[in-house]
Amino acid sequence: MNRTLEQILPKVQKPARYTGGEYNAVVKDRREVDLRYALCFPDTYEIGMSNLGCRILYGVMNQEKGVWCERCYAPWGDMEEAMRREGLLLYGLESGDPIADFNIIGFSLGYEMAYTNVLNMLDLAGLPLRSEDRPQLTPLVVAGGTCCYNPEPLAPFVDFFVLGEGEEVTLEYIELYRQAREECWTKEEFLQEAARIPGIYVPSFYEPVYHSDGTLAEMRIQEGSGAPERVTKRVVQDMDKSYFPVKTIIPSTEIVHDRVMLELFRGCIRGCRFCQAGYVYRPVRNRSPQLLAQYGKAACEDSGYQEMTLSSLSSTDYPCLLELCDDLLDYCAPRDIGLSLPSLRADTFSMNLMERLQRVRKGGLTFAPEAGTQRLRDAINKNLREEDLMQSVRTAFAGGWSGVKLYFMLGLPTETDEDVRGIADLARKVYFAWRECTPNKARGVRITVSTSWFVPKPHTAFQWDAQIPVEEYQRRVDLLRDELKRDKSITYNWHDPQTSYLEAIFSRGDRRLADVLERAWEQGAKMDSWSEYFDFDRWMKAFQDCGLDGDFYAHRERGREEVFPWCRIDPMVTTDFLWHEREKCYQSQTTPDCRTRCSGCGANRLLKGGVCNG
Repeated sequence: MNRTLEQILPKVQKPARYTGGEYNAVVKDRREVDLRYALCFPDTYEIGMSNLGCRILYGVMNQEKGVWCERCYAPWGDMEEAMRREGLLLYGLESGDPIADFNIIGFSLGYEMAYTNVLNMLDLAGLPLRSEDRPQLTPLVVAGGTCCYNPEPLAPFVDFFVLGEGEEVTLEYIELYRQAREECWTKEEFLQEAARIPGIYVPSFYEPVYHSDGTLAEMRIQEGSGAPERVTKRVVQDMDKSYFPVKTIIPSTEIVHDRVMLELFRGCIRGCRFCQAGYVYRPVRNRSPQLLAQYGKAACEDSGYQEMTLSSLSSTDYPCLLELCDDLLDYCAPRDIGLSLPSLRADTFSMNLMERLQRVRKGGLTFAPEAGTQRLRDAINKNLREEDLMQSVRTAFAGGWSGVKLYFMLGLPTETDEDVRGIADLARKVYFAWRECTPNKARGVRITVSTSWFVPKPHTAFQWDAQIPVEEYQRRVDLLRDELKRDKSITYNWHDPQTSYLEAIFSRGDRRLADVLERAWEQGAKMDSWSEYFDFDRWMKAFQDCGLDGDFYAHRERGREEVFPWCRIDPMVTTDFLWHEREKCYQSQTTPDCRTRCSGCGANRLLKGGVCNG
């Protein structure tokens, strides 16, 4: 270990975040490695180590001969201060070597509020922030993840973005990099070839052109760059052949999701109109239950974990769920290993499923009705009836559960005060269902209602809609709080509006926001998803300094023909389909799920044979 690091670690919180050396961490002989990759997660160790996508990419790359992928996380404030004071550059956890000396630095982007951490980590590594100020081939700075479906706010800082699933395309651009280095290409020559790889977006090859009113006129392709008209996301065709991290790194300190995570399938059959993941992760591709059971048992044996989570956007939509649960529980129950399903749909929760889940131990139950009335649930295409929700909570309460969490959004398109009050009415109905069905009233009941502020996202049916003003959001929070305050068994939590406002800005923003990001970072912005560090006034000053108005991005409705900053990105769900879904929202009409009837979204074009297995 670096001697400077040895001196720092006893003086910071949670030093295990920064030491490496965990069980199953991959350490390679530098003499046998010709490409080094820093896999960076722009948040703390506890958050980044819980990310399944990073675990997958780490394993995929380290399987390759000559490639060494190391992990790197954003240091907490006390560690960053010590690193800057002692001149210690940001380093890879496996080797302790500065990541600035690596060939490729890759960031995983899942949340807009982590953008300032990307800048902060580049600076801590001793690298210039902007791509144009890093003219050499090494190191390349790349990014992938859900946020890359609108890459523009980070475009000046990143050499290229990876769209969609990274297992295959990552190895492709690694091989291209090796060729470029061997043949002494310039960075520009490499980027021109990289842009030909499906799924890679090179932002320097696209120039935004604006109208006088500040709206986007076009994303002009640089002449001679060879960049494609649209960059199509990458998907793994066969989930049974895709890599799964059975031998995952066991953390040296507690992390957020400290358990085995089994990925059941990718995609979603539902088509909730607000849900970006539900659209951009299409088409649906399942893993076989036999393979999942094999992975789950092997991962528990290797790690010693006592909890397993079945992970997906909507786990109860997995067609072989009961079969898989039976197989896993035969293994888990005798070993006291808990089995949990974090993403339950109320209309698919059954007595059969409940009996299986409680064989080892009962976890909490969470349902997301999203809206308080049937009219609004139909408008957002939640395809959930109140009677289905009530039947599910009755089943749970009769089975001995005494706690339910209910998640909703405020500010959805077409929402009225009646819909807001409907949340309180629904929560009270859940309480009365407990009184009616519980076998043990003495234990009491815990009903938690949580609301977030709706953020319109790119590539959804609501990408044209405005976010409601912050004052209106707060009024609706106050209305619901007043409705619920007399119900002692119901706890109400609501999301901070200031971060949701910034999320709306950066999720639909253009390249001009890069200046705001850099200005906010210069003024101290970092760890913006943590209340200890977030400073809204600092952000407002950054917008003022750059002459931009956040409301222009967050609170403005778009017209059908407006050009979006993400117009060159193709998730293979068509714009015509999304617009039609928006029109159906305003008529409170639903679209059936993919298993009931194909709605022609276009995502099946990505699959060989053109047939989803939803």
